[in-house]
Amino acid sequence: MKKRACIALRHFLPGGLALALALLAGCSSVSRGSLESVRLAVRGETVQPTAASVAATPYFQLQVNAPGGEAILILASVKQGQLGWYGGGHDIVFTRDGLVVKTVGLAQNLDDSVFPSGNPFQAGLQRLDGPVDYTRRMDFSPGYRYGVVMQAHLEPRALEDIEILGTVHRLRRIDEELSAPGMGMHMTNHYWIDPDDGFIWKSKQYVAPGFPLELIQLQPYRETAS
Repeated sequence: MKKRACIALRHFLPGGLALALALLAGCSSVSRGSLESVRLAVRGETVQPTAASVAATPYFQLQVNAPGGEAILILASVKQGQLGWYGGGHDIVFTRDGLVVKTVGLAQNLDDSVFPSGNPFQAGLQRLDGPVDYTRRMDFSPGYRYGVVMQAHLEPRALEDIEILGTVHRLRRIDEELSAPGMGMHMTNHYWIDPDDGFIWKSKQYVAPGFPLELIQLQPYRETAS
């Protein structure tokens, strides 16, 4: 079955846009039953996807586990390399090159993430042959913590076996240390990548201090997908 990205045609409203509005407006083929099946569950719910249940839904799917619960999101927008993964409420996770760059509607949100100079994720993590240092500038809310300059250290680790939907993937773990000593912030992110092309199958990423998200690619989208 060919998977599809449902491209939302409207701009996002302030504070986020409900999946039901975005998808029903931008892609009439999404049924209300599908909307219910991908309801965001950061309110204490759990999800238990199977290979069969994922294959039965003709959309790219991403599992997101937050401190308060779990979710299966579907890809609703693709714009200049940025992917918008939507839940059933005002909850959206934006990724680029497998990295979370923005979230909307969560208890803690990443409002923006930029690389002032040099982006190893864009270059491809499979090309790392040793540690690399760089900076990231990040905005967090609530609290108006904007323009926080994080000193970043990225380092490749060993290959590990990661099981997703019953299939074992041999992936390389990449660790990212982020710190802003002057603000008392320190976060450690983990990425499990395909050693051949750098695709991030699984990750644990902090979108704000004390608020990690675990992302698991159930039905992955790649630039060559059609």
